[in-house]
Amino acid sequence: MDRRNWIKGVGAGSLAAWTGSLFSAPTTQADDVPLPRRTDLIPQENLATGSPDWQLTRVRLDKNLGFRSPWIEGYCSKQSVAAGESIDIMVSTDPPQRFQIEIFRTGYYGGRGARLMTTLGPFSGVKQPTPLPGEKNLHECRWTPTTTITIPDNWVSGVYLGRLSLIEDDPAVSYWQSYVVFIVRDNRPADILVQCSDNTWQAYNQWPGNFSVYTHPKGNQGPWADVSFDRPYAKYPQIYENPQSIGSGEWLCFEFPLSYWLEQQGYDVTYCSNSDMLSPERALKCKAFLSVGHDEYWDIRQYESVVKLRDEGVNLLFFSGNSVCWVTPFRDSSDGRPNRIMFRGGPYGGSHAHAVLRETLNGPFPHRGPDEGYLIGARNVEPVNGGGDWICTKPDHWIFEGTGMKKGDRIPGLVGWEYHGDPATDIPGLEIVGEGTALVGGTTPQRWTATIYPGPKKNFVFNASTIFWCQDLSSPPGHMLPWSHWSRPHGPDPRVQRITHNLLRRALS
Repeated sequence: MDRRNWIKGVGAGSLAAWTGSLFSAPTTQADDVPLPRRTDLIPQENLATGSPDWQLTRVRLDKNLGFRSPWIEGYCSKQSVAAGESIDIMVSTDPPQRFQIEIFRTGYYGGRGARLMTTLGPFSGVKQPTPLPGEKNLHECRWTPTTTITIPDNWVSGVYLGRLSLIEDDPAVSYWQSYVVFIVRDNRPADILVQCSDNTWQAYNQWPGNFSVYTHPKGNQGPWADVSFDRPYAKYPQIYENPQSIGSGEWLCFEFPLSYWLEQQGYDVTYCSNSDMLSPERALKCKAFLSVGHDEYWDIRQYESVVKLRDEGVNLLFFSGNSVCWVTPFRDSSDGRPNRIMFRGGPYGGSHAHAVLRETLNGPFPHRGPDEGYLIGARNVEPVNGGGDWICTKPDHWIFEGTGMKKGDRIPGLVGWEYHGDPATDIPGLEIVGEGTALVGGTTPQRWTATIYPGPKKNFVFNASTIFWCQDLSSPPGHMLPWSHWSRPHGPDPRVQRITHNLLRRALS
């Protein structure tokens, strides 16, 4: 039974009880047995000395406004890896040249944003082949590993960047640089689980030139293109020109400001990839699950996992926009590694008009997902590219406590460049806490809505309804504000910080 019909089939009395439990004072169930937790793990990690030099400063693209850096580029054999497991790093240098790899964990670290974990090499670089396009324009590299690293037990969960730096004949000088990126996950009980949106990073990745799910000759919104994680991340192709992010997916662009801020505040946080959410077990050990930034592409198993989280009492916070928009089935790589190839299989939305429109405009699709509105609180709409101010509509709600916001107060530029617009108003207890107009194409008004609704076990689901929410939490090193679509976030805002604190404190109480 899909979520919409399930909601309609549940007795109104029991759902009303959900609402009362959410909006009363925070309580702890007497029969709860707390799990052992290392709530000091992240604060202790951030006492380590941060690195003053971890960013890319010497980048070179193959052409003006290009995407690729063939002089030095690489990728990893897995999206995520646990302590004690190994991960391969594949690197190509054209022309062949010596290079080294510095591995950094991103975090707060006294404001420096990352710390050096280890340095590997130097290595003798080789030029590795650019793959010919396969079926559905698939570009799957089969490069020889440069090195294999086993993750030490003391490497804390987080997003790790490997900085690849060419070494010139003078050993005191290194030159062209790029990143590789991977996630270190763990399985410990934690307060907060941050899901990285790496499916979406890969969907937009155009490496080696013009090959993403959006660039097939048949059109940019259909099911025609397969993409592989077995290739470097090119420079991010939208919203702004930021070649200093090359090789890091969208992490530095849209998600790092949240991680930096969470770790600065001392929250107990751990990290996972989209592919780690194909089953719910890991997240069921956490109190809050966070979808962050641009989280558009979900395997249907991710959706089912997060429904399970909500129904088991985990708080869901969608600090993201355009989330749960496309069903993105995984399949194995050519050598059998799981979850390394994906494609846009079809829209979420069930029978809702927005999903029907996506099918009509871009289908037929082989897959169809349920109505995401009944999970995240508000749906993806068509069209969805625009921007505007985030406007408070319910200032007496507890999420606004301490912000000083009044009805109609605006947080400038916070909505964009994609958002959620159509609230699932037949969810009992759902409230619209922010609402306004985004301009599509700079001219066409489009509604956006931020929502919150109660879950069944004193938990809640919040939807900020914007990709840009995290931009107003912090401005860490290695990050720059995006610009595009007739609006832009303005950077750290104490109101966004306080709203986020209020949500997390309630989730963790």
